[in-house]
Parts: sequence; structure tokens; C-alpha cells
Amino acid sequence: MPQPQGAELDAIRARRDELRDQYLMPSGKRPAPTVKGFHHVALICKDVEETIRFYQELLGFPLVELVENRDYAGSSHFFFDVGNRNLLGFFDFPGHDHPPFEETIGAVQHIALSTDAENFAAARERLDEAGIGYVGPDRGIDDSLYIRDPNGIGLEFYREELAVFNGTPLLD
Repeated sequence: MPQPQGAELDAIRARRDELRDQYLMPSGKRPAPTVKGFHHVALICKDVEETIRFYQELLGFPLVELVENRDYAGSSHFFFDVGNRNLLGFFDFPGHDHPPFEETIGAVQHIALSTDAENFAAARERLDEAGIGYVGPDRGIDDSLYIRDPNGIGLEFYREELAVFNGTPLLD
């Protein structure tokens, strides 16, 4: 994907600075969120068993429910425990021809999963043993490892505490 350069890049950076100045609320002055957090993130998979095996057997996220989708006959809706009372959900839609993953507006660019150093190393070892390619740690980013699941969904193993970004706490 071509990246902006020159005057175009300068304008984009200036606009980001304007948005930050206008909308970013300083810590201690932010109102409380109006929800408790994510109950689950719901994604679409092409194959239920392949997705279960990838997330449960390879990544170590326990499958905690598998039911029929109430909105689409024959479709499965299932959930994985990804820690801290967070769920990662999936649907399949049998009979529906989905195009392959494309990074576009409205798509999930990636899901960043907080992990500690020990589990980061273990995930990397499991990926190596399974022959699954990844990006990172590299590009000067020692704390991130990026993969794609069998559905094309981007996952980042981020060796960082929840609500902390590049060592800076984002939440009080």
C-alpha cells in the first residue's frame, strides 16, 4: 500500500495534531465510559473446526460456548476466553460465499492481545513449531508479534500491560 509523502504527509500529521488538541481529554478530566467494556468481539470464520483448533489448540484460548446463531439457521456462534473476562466470538454462515479477507474500511486491522514475557515467548515457540509465519519482533518493535488466523484476521501478541501503550498508561 503506498504511503503518503512530502506535503501530503505533512498535512496528515498537522491534522492529527489538530484532532489531538481538540479531542484528547487529559487524564483526570475524562468522563466515565457509558459501558462496562467489551462483552465480546464478534468476527466471521469460514470453518468452525479450523477456527476452534487454531484458537484453542494452538493459541491456548479455551472454547467456552458453541451454539446455533439465533439470526441465521445452521450458523454457529461460539466464544473463546481470552482472559480478564473478555470473550472473542465467531460466527460462520453456511451457504454464504464470503470473499477472502481484505484490509479495508470497516474491516478489523488487527486485535492486540496483552501478554506477559513468558506467554509471549511460548506463543512464538508454538507458532515456530506449527510452521506459522509471523512478523516481529522487528522494525524496532520488540514487544509485538503479528500473525493472521485461518480467516485472515490479524492478531498481535503485545507484551504490554492492559491499557498501556509504548510504556505509557492510557487509563487511570
